[in-house]
Amino acid sequence: MFHVITGLMALYVIWRLVWRLRWPASVKWALGIVVLFSCEYHLVTRTYFGSMASPELPAAVLMVLGGAFGAVVLAACLLLILDLVGAIAYLFSKPAGRALLTRLAPRASIGIAALLLSAVGVWQAVRVPDVRSIEIELAQLPAELDGFRLVQLTDLHASRLLQRPWMEAVVGKTNALAPDLTVITGDLLDGTVAARRNDVEPLRALRAKLGVYAIPGNHEYYAQYQQWLAHLNSLGLRLLLNEHVTITRGNASFVLAGITDSVAARFGQPLPDVNQALAGVAPETTVVLLSHRPPGAEDNARAGADLQLSGHTHGGQVLGLHWLTQLANDGYVSGLYQVDGMQLYVSNGTGLWNGFPLRLGKPSEITLITLRAAGKGSANR
Repeated sequence: MFHVITGLMALYVIWRLVWRLRWPASVKWALGIVVLFSCEYHLVTRTYFGSMASPELPAAVLMVLGGAFGAVVLAACLLLILDLVGAIAYLFSKPAGRALLTRLAPRASIGIAALLLSAVGVWQAVRVPDVRSIEIELAQLPAELDGFRLVQLTDLHASRLLQRPWMEAVVGKTNALAPDLTVITGDLLDGTVAARRNDVEPLRALRAKLGVYAIPGNHEYYAQYQQWLAHLNSLGLRLLLNEHVTITRGNASFVLAGITDSVAARFGQPLPDVNQALAGVAPETTVVLLSHRPPGAEDNARAGADLQLSGHTHGGQVLGLHWLTQLANDGYVSGLYQVDGMQLYVSNGTGLWNGFPLRLGKPSEITLITLRAAGKGSANR
């Protein structure tokens, strides 16, 4: 379905923009082929250069291919808006509507704007993220834990696009925050252990006073899931697979729990089970739950979670297109939400999948979360 949708977008751009250019037919045919390939290059890379999740191509090639793909996606969306406005205008004024539907100038402008925006979007996607600091108040958090510093990383997506130097920079920024606890909420990598071993090695250097914990996202299952579990544990990451641990500072504590990802069903692996993860936890205990995907938050709230930390959405990546991501994730896409007495924080992601390396208006982040006891602070977006 992905390739059908992208192919239709390419054909739409060819129809509504490329074929209207006042260029020789041979040039328009060549440009049309480039547009179509830009939208279907994932078929080529998954067949000859690794997999859909992890094409093994140089970073520069992935940025060019991803940028071209992004430009076509942006152009298709902008052209559709222009055509819809033109069709509505035509109902009230045929000359005005006809101008919007047929004039070349606005369409050429859209093509140029899409190329420029895509170039900026690729740069935003591959840069080392800034730190985003927020405070979250938890009603049951012991007063002794007020000010607890927790860093969330998510969707690192180590790949040929985001390689070891990028990961080293992320680890360095994270450690510089001197967190009490660091968590990674899934999608750490793309590819096999052999392909990504060097790129994830910097994670060994992550440091937090009370430990570094992680859960799998959907991308961990796409290649050598069991081998990755063993390798990530060897890097010093404590994986929480439908289980919990008690985090203690001084005489106070809270529970940190983690669940697996729903894509596990396709690979014969344990499905996410929040009840199993919280088995034996007393109702009055503060629970911070790690769940890669935000959907299911209502069930997690009923199970006893006070705060859910998620990723997966990448914040929608492009302002405007994020509405589609929001629809696909029960309305959750970025930031802090109140869900049946539980708070849900959805990070924009630290990295992103190399198949759509664009960010516009939805910046990546290393999230520093300061936990506040009731009456000690306020939750902020």
